[in-house]
Amino acid sequence: MLESMKPELLSESAILQQLISLPGWQVEGKELVKEFRFTSYMAGIEFVRQVAVLAEERNHHPDLLVGWRKVIVRLSTHSAEGLTWLDFALAGQIAAAEAAPSNLS
Repeated sequence: MLESMKPELLSESAILQQLISLPGWQVEGKELVKEFRFTSYMAGIEFVRQVAVLAEERNHHPDLLVGWRKVIVRLSTHSAEGLTWLDFALAGQIAAAEAAPSNLS
């Protein structure tokens, strides 16, 4: 039943508090955004695969822009029309995936 409930928007102060624990992430409009850089195109693609698995597990899907040796992740809770705890929880998991050694090659 919780999945059908609309998540509550975070206040500006709550957003700023959450950003402290997410280096490199920034708020652009109603989205949480970060550009990730990799040493190879395929490392970026592997990162996207890992993000897709995390997103599917949470049923919370970011917009992903794949470029040459970079991936831009954009998070927002569309049903709430802004940022909620769902975005910051997934951003934390994405940050952990970025730190995995398999993405640094």
